[in-house]
Amino acid sequence: MAKAAKGSRVRIHFTGTLEDGTVFDTTLETGGCSDDACSDDACSDDACSDDACGCGETGPMDLVLGNGDFFPQVEDALIGMAPGDKKTLTIAFADAFGDYDEERVFSIARSDFPTDLDPEVDQNLELIGDDGEAMIVSVVEVDAESVVLDANHPLAGEDLHFEIELVEIL
Repeated sequence: MAKAAKGSRVRIHFTGTLEDGTVFDTTLETGGCSDDACSDDACSDDACSDDACGCGETGPMDLVLGNGDFFPQVEDALIGMAPGDKKTLTIAFADAFGDYDEERVFSIARSDFPTDLDPEVDQNLELIGDDGEAMIVSVVEVDAESVVLDANHPLAGEDLHFEIELVEIL
């Protein structure tokens, strides 16, 4: 039976979880919303577009091993696997999205926001720096005077656990 090698185009299923078992991403059908991020009604009528709720796109992922299409540790783990093989692996936070950095949490005066923008907790915003570079931030606190933003990746400081299955070699 053929085995995946560097440069192979493969199709995989995976489920990524955190230490507490929370699923942060999966290619598997979840059968509806997995948390309160959207309502069951939204999932049933395809109105939900929030991948975090578990009702986003599902289905196997295609990638070329060694191209950096996914975490390198996952791509490396797939090498030598045959279709139907499964593996479990953990990627330490330092090798995933790094440590959570308190210095990436900062406050901006409400008066610096456009008047038509009413920031809400858990909302993601795109900020454009003086250098023209875009940065995605999450709103963590809002009051009358200021908005506290977090520029850390949502999975910073988290070890990532993956269950992977090689579906086929394309």
